[in-house]
Amino acid sequence: MTTDELPAWLADWCTDRLGSDPVRVLFARHAQSAVFGLELADGRDIVVKAREDDGRAASCVAAQAHLALRGFPCARPLTPVVRVGAMAVHAEEARLGGEPLRGDSPDIAVRYAEVFARLMAELADLPELLAAPPLPNPRWARWDHTDPGLWPTIGFLDERDQSAVPAYVVSTAARARTRLLATGLPCVPGHVDFEAQNLRWRGGVLWAVHDWDSLAWQPEAALVGAASGTFASSSPPTLAPIESSSAFLTAYQNQQGRRFTAEELEIAWAASLWPAAHNARWEALHGDAPMSCEAVRVQAAERLRRANA
Repeated sequence: MTTDELPAWLADWCTDRLGSDPVRVLFARHAQSAVFGLELADGRDIVVKAREDDGRAASCVAAQAHLALRGFPCARPLTPVVRVGAMAVHAEEARLGGEPLRGDSPDIAVRYAEVFARLMAELADLPELLAAPPLPNPRWARWDHTDPGLWPTIGFLDERDQSAVPAYVVSTAARARTRLLATGLPCVPGHVDFEAQNLRWRGGVLWAVHDWDSLAWQPEAALVGAASGTFASSSPPTLAPIESSSAFLTAYQNQQGRRFTAEELEIAWAASLWPAAHNARWEALHGDAPMSCEAVRVQAAERLRRANA
């Protein structure tokens, strides 16, 4: 892509907000958000993110800025969130490079858990700084929705033939959600797309955690549990082995210097299943290879037992 192919609003936005024009496109990606890596005329490399303005972007960027200020390895926001038409837009420094840390063994799980524990510790005082929680939660962590039915309303998924979703996926999601909704644990902010594809490492040292649009507002134990299941995922996503999720949960508690209560452990195990069930539903509705479907089929019974669900 060349700068001539960028959206019409983007060049002027960069000039107005950053004081410099884009002269080269480093990359462009379109998924749930449109993300543009740009070189500016003043020599800076920056990233501009534009996504549907559902009211949560400002809180997500505030959390990212809070972490960057405290030295956590993430890109530093360069602008606040600005509305452009129906989109929420902001710019951040380009924190490029590094490699994913691949694998789903217990040893790898421990390394990811240590990062997640640091992340959660740095976010501990964030709620008092936020004007509002980052709601609604991302759909793969939105078990607390108030929409009719089991799944949160997602038009492009709901319009497909739901009979394609295996009964065991539906049952697993329903049992996990019932357990999650039964808790009264307080909500806190945390990253719910904590996947290998969103972290980069250099020489074995963490270089960057990306995708701060995926901040959620859920109980700590649920956030940790979800991460214990997703940490090894890239594309397509799947569910980590049970022994690795267990190692993740233990390492997180060790790092925080606090043991989870019995209820927190149950909530963690329940939350480890919801993103996998969401991904399994996606696979089934799109006819994709059943990576998450198979993982849910094999692991659901034991994870639900540990969740007391």
